[in-house]
Amino acid sequence: MKHGVLYLIPSVLSEQAVEDVLPEGTLKVIRSLSCFIVEELKTARRFLRKAGYTRSFDEVSFQIFNEHSPLPSFEEYLRFTDEGLDVGLLSEAGSPCVADPGSEIVRIAHENGVTVKPLTGPSSILLSLMASGFNGQNFTFLGYLPVDKKLRINKLKEIERTAREKKQTQIFIETPYRNEQMFQAILQSCQDNTMLGLGIGLTGSSEKVSVYSVGDWKKMKPSLGRIPAVFLLYRY
Repeated sequence: MKHGVLYLIPSVLSEQAVEDVLPEGTLKVIRSLSCFIVEELKTARRFLRKAGYTRSFDEVSFQIFNEHSPLPSFEEYLRFTDEGLDVGLLSEAGSPCVADPGSEIVRIAHENGVTVKPLTGPSSILLSLMASGFNGQNFTFLGYLPVDKKLRINKLKEIERTAREKKQTQIFIETPYRNEQMFQAILQSCQDNTMLGLGIGLTGSSEKVSVYSVGDWKKMKPSLGRIPAVFLLYRY
């Protein structure tokens, strides 16, 4: 019997129309599926309708897996693949399994011999790196930095040093409502000649990628607001 496939489904990053961001091949796969693993049911259903999904949700299997869920089991999340059904792992925003808990689902898929197929879609991390002009052959993604002010400052100094010594782009993110605190911490902690790139509202109508030295950022004093942002540090 043919086993099902686990498809990794990217979502949109902004209010932009789905067809403007996702290729037709990805949309075609999404519309063909009847089993989904999602982070939040309401937003997943909203996204699917925007993607042209017409099947009644009463006929669709939705399983919830997010940062609050216990470690997944094959029997709970991927049992449909044993029945020959394909399953879609849907991210809340951007590409799945990058800065979200979906990697645990992929891990058990590999452990149980399920074929995993990533689909093409936006990644705020890669889009920011592409548009920054920083080193794209040597970079690291750090996820979220510490919330504690002292620990955050120490971490920023550490990654600034790494960027300088290894010529390595340092990429990290923050919860949008803490954008301003992170931005101010960077200005307070890093040297004036360190480069700071900001990828804000990517793929949306307010999209902007700006790159300046920390010293120049201090003169401009911009307001980041509460729009999803990616931070990049580098030293030439």
